[in-house]
Amino acid sequence: MDRRFDGKVALVTGAATGIGQATAARLAADGATVAVNHRPDQDPAETMQRIAKAEGTCFPMAADMRDPGQVTAMVQDVAGRAGRLDYVVSNAAINPFLKWDETRVEDFDELFETNVRGTWVVAVEAAKQMIREGHGGAICCVSSISAHVGAPYQTAYCGTKGAISMLAKALACNLGEHGIRVNAIEPGWTMTPMSAPMMDDPAVLKYYQERIPLHRGAKPEELAAAIAFMLSADASYVTAATLLVDGGFIVNAEL
Repeated sequence: MDRRFDGKVALVTGAATGIGQATAARLAADGATVAVNHRPDQDPAETMQRIAKAEGTCFPMAADMRDPGQVTAMVQDVAGRAGRLDYVVSNAAINPFLKWDETRVEDFDELFETNVRGTWVVAVEAAKQMIREGHGGAICCVSSISAHVGAPYQTAYCGTKGAISMLAKALACNLGEHGIRVNAIEPGWTMTPMSAPMMDDPAVLKYYQERIPLHRGAKPEELAAAIAFMLSADASYVTAATLLVDGGFIVNAEL
């Protein structure tokens, strides 16, 4: 595999499982030194083993994305330990399945603190670090098809993903002059621990399989490939963009 990120340092949030884990493994395989963010109560060993198997380089970085102080310290620690910071993948998120009229204010706050404020803080602090270092960089935020399409049991979650897609565009407008690109990818159904409970319902599984033109969910590695592209020099003129990676689901999602 082309080691196109040799000499670069990447921070991937929410990297203990799912899309984050696959992305950390892909960037490391492509040559980057990867800071593997995980919640303080999570074990990042599986991700680190995948990276070691790919002969990549990484180190763990615990931080709770709900805590701005921890996130700020994490960005500084990554740059201090690795010597620089080139890329950030803001992936950490939660998606509790809640009916709209049973979503408490506390649930709403936790969703927005984790998904939106967490994205905001890590992106802003990373951008400040990249500007101090003076070499530019790239940030990729993981949004969702839910930024465009409402879903039962995910009403507040959809709001967080709409916010993330817009934040990526707005940040890109400000950071271009510093050589920092900011984009978002918007996954559809991806086969991760987060989506697994929903797919336990045969009716839900049938709905997705029938409406997605490719008739399957994405592998996390397919999202990781899209993220790696967005960070790479191949996307050097791509910023303020949102990329749907949904197998074409968007064309049928509201039928």
